[in-house]
Amino acid sequence: MNRSFENIETAVKGKIGLIELNRPKVLNALNRQMVTEILEAMEQYDRDPDIKIIVLAGKGRAFAAGADIDEMMDADAISLETLNQFTDWDRLAWIKKPIIGAVHGFALGGAFELALCCDMLFASEKAEFGFPEVNLGIMPGAGGTQRLTKLVGKTKAMEWVLSGKRISATEALHFGIINSTFAEEVLMEETMKFAGNIANQPPLAVRMIKESIHKAVDYSLYEGMQYERKNFYLLFASEDQKEGMRAFKEKRKPDFKGK
Repeated sequence: MNRSFENIETAVKGKIGLIELNRPKVLNALNRQMVTEILEAMEQYDRDPDIKIIVLAGKGRAFAAGADIDEMMDADAISLETLNQFTDWDRLAWIKKPIIGAVHGFALGGAFELALCCDMLFASEKAEFGFPEVNLGIMPGAGGTQRLTKLVGKTKAMEWVLSGKRISATEALHFGIINSTFAEEVLMEETMKFAGNIANQPPLAVRMIKESIHKAVDYSLYEGMQYERKNFYLLFASEDQKEGMRAFKEKRKPDFKGK
């Protein structure tokens, strides 16, 4: 990592790039500077050939409490449009490496939106999620209504966002919002273990799989299959494909180079 940050902590753990939200006194409330720092750190990890996967977590008592209300309270429509603060959020879609979120405590409002931007989510058994924006006279604005609806369908998304109710980890697991739950004391250990396994997979195949699955969310079935097919063909131009199949044939562990 090339620089230090004020609102997050970063660390490299083998092939894993770790980002931890670090404003514990305000429960990691997301201000604009923190979001910018998160994206800068992710982009640096994405460019680093030694980093294969990114893990996003929160320090202190929770993943994050949501957007920083003090920063937003006196905003008006024109200032928000001019500021165009969600441009940073759009950059998340360009991260090529997998992003795994680890949520403990709660992820509310903008923090839930940030969690939904991750490719996979692990959570503590007592974690809670939710969009309480309606209680403040506003609504999610960084993709929350869109990503949640694509995950759980219209009726549950409508129920949760209109009511502002909190979603338990059990319910989030049932509806496919998160991948797995763990006791809080082992959440990071299990997340890092899973990330380590993915980090040892062939990098080009991992990248193409992530791209193809994301396209499946937005494309028609036929369009998605065409995209998948092109990526499948493209991987046969890689050294990793040759190494993987040769190692399988020779009954040995493959040595992937990301080439």
